[in-house]
Amino acid sequence: MKKIFYLFSIIFPLFFYSCAKDDDIYLFSYFINNGEDGLHLAYSHDGLNWVALNNGNSYLQPTVGKDKLMRDPSICKGGDGRYHLVFTSSWTDRIIGYTSSKDLINWETQKSIPVMMKEPDAKNCWAPELFFDKKQSLYYIFWATTIPGKHSPIEDSETEKGLNHRIYYVTTKDFNDFSDTKLFFNPDFSVIDASIIYDKDKYIMFLKNENPNPAQKNIRITSTNSLKEGFPIDVSNPITGKYWAEGPSPLKIGDSIYVYFDKYMEHKYGAVRSEDLINWEDVSDKISFPKGTRHGTAFKVKKEVFNKLIEKEK
Repeated sequence: MKKIFYLFSIIFPLFFYSCAKDDDIYLFSYFINNGEDGLHLAYSHDGLNWVALNNGNSYLQPTVGKDKLMRDPSICKGGDGRYHLVFTSSWTDRIIGYTSSKDLINWETQKSIPVMMKEPDAKNCWAPELFFDKKQSLYYIFWATTIPGKHSPIEDSETEKGLNHRIYYVTTKDFNDFSDTKLFFNPDFSVIDASIIYDKDKYIMFLKNENPNPAQKNIRITSTNSLKEGFPIDVSNPITGKYWAEGPSPLKIGDSIYVYFDKYMEHKYGAVRSEDLINWEDVSDKISFPKGTRHGTAFKVKKEVFNKLIEKEK
């Protein structure tokens, strides 16, 4: 009986893996600690159980920015077939970091994108996100910045005094030439950590209400049929619970959209899922992530890409 159980424990995972469809393999980019050691990746077959790749080691060391950090790594596959990565390079930079790869293993030389250099009072460029709009064959890069006195005031706190973020953006077709920086999302609250997914003919943006007093620190939604027209500033009620959450990362799995987020006060990851974007189920107790996972993005890869990542570990 023990031999049968042992054989089953080996054969079943192999059977599951061999039957998995190409789009059933999910990756998650993330950082640990303060982001000094760079890019980390994890994988999952079901969107619930995530396993660190590369034995938990970094794939890429940060080389740009004031502090040489690689926080909030956002990866998306573009129309050119390459994986493009943007990241927070410092707590106080007016630039964001960028690089690209064809296989998620070998990366091009990192460079700075000077997105807020024309705003001398800008305090930061936090959590840049990438979205490739297939309709326009255009990349959107958007992030949170505080420019003192620029936006409607909020009740601040001693720990976040002077921080009042809004979402800004640039567009590019090739990561060489960029549009002018413009305001992307300007609600009546401090907002950070925006991310976008396209589903059922509309663009859905998840974001964090960052107001500190009274504290919100929760994830909300807004949607649009056209990125050119922008997103309505009237957002949903919180889709997350009584805990503090940030860094929402959406992923379509089957009929559901999962949203992963950093429960940063509890030092662990959480998730909610929904089929209709109205009724949300908290599945935080059903997921597992590598220890120390911080703000990242979830995306799908082909099996051959995943196989190369696995082979690198051998």
